[in-house]
Amino acid sequence: MNRLEPPGAIDPSALAAGLRKGNRAALARAITLVESRRSDHQAAARNLVQALLPRTGKAIRVGITGSPGVGKSTTIDALGMYLIGLGLKAAVLAVDPSSARTGGSILGDKTRMARLAASDAAFIRPSPAAGTLGGVAAKTREAMLLCEAAGFEVVLVETVGIGQSETAVCDMTDFFLALMLPGAGDELQGIKKGLVELADMIAVNKADGDNIARANAAAAEYRAALHILSPRSEHWHPPVVTYSALTGDGIADLWQKVLDHRTAMQASGDFAARRREQQVKWMWSMLDERWRSRLRADAAIRAKVRQTEAAVADGRMSPAVAAEQIAQLLERP
Repeated sequence: MNRLEPPGAIDPSALAAGLRKGNRAALARAITLVESRRSDHQAAARNLVQALLPRTGKAIRVGITGSPGVGKSTTIDALGMYLIGLGLKAAVLAVDPSSARTGGSILGDKTRMARLAASDAAFIRPSPAAGTLGGVAAKTREAMLLCEAAGFEVVLVETVGIGQSETAVCDMTDFFLALMLPGAGDELQGIKKGLVELADMIAVNKADGDNIARANAAAAEYRAALHILSPRSEHWHPPVVTYSALTGDGIADLWQKVLDHRTAMQASGDFAARRREQQVKWMWSMLDERWRSRLRADAAIRAKVRQTEAAVADGRMSPAVAAEQIAQLLERP
């Protein structure tokens, strides 16, 4: 059976029972269900998530971003194995880049996280990012809740590191980690200010061998840059650390900073406030997706939308008028 095609007969109560027992197969099926675009599957998914809601919210949610080649997957593999060594269960939601032309996706994260993929205490779920804002899979939030309901104590969300995916992942996690490479120097000029302002910590990877001095120099540059930016919270000033995903050096310190952040946020009340804000943003995101789904599902509306698009493309109609006409289509019963 294709992983992205859930079976026709759905039993949410059976899936919920399997998730409560920590059944990994049930978790995989449940995530496939929430990713489905079939209306009956979507209804079943909503009922499933609602039923499991009391079992969610206790996990540590960490978003991880960085440019391609920075070592996100290797870092997650090393961090995940460290967490398992501490007796924790870790889930990884890895949003894979999809082809803008064909919609195809590599979905190769399990091969890049070989040790983690082989562990019974870990769960890795690659999801294609096609058609979603900045590369974040539309159903990542629901998948996160399902992982929590299945007993995973840490959920790591990896972004593709492009576009607006960083903002989207930041809005659904408790701690946002930005990975950087040694040799800040000239690269410092190219850092997106928005990304650095979102980060709860910057970690410079590949601090091993001959790279250690360069990594330390890069960390110093990033610390200097952070001094002129406003932190997300007055109760936490983002630290800059160095580590090596290859050797594992610095991974323990990296995780300790995540725990320190959680302690500080809970003590100040910022943690609860951020979680509440995330829930509201999730609601509006889901509402937006529902409207888009209706545009796709209704054949008559699709035809009129295509005509409107053509009129805008030809310069016969302004985008503002077109948007109003499409909105009116959606308002009709």
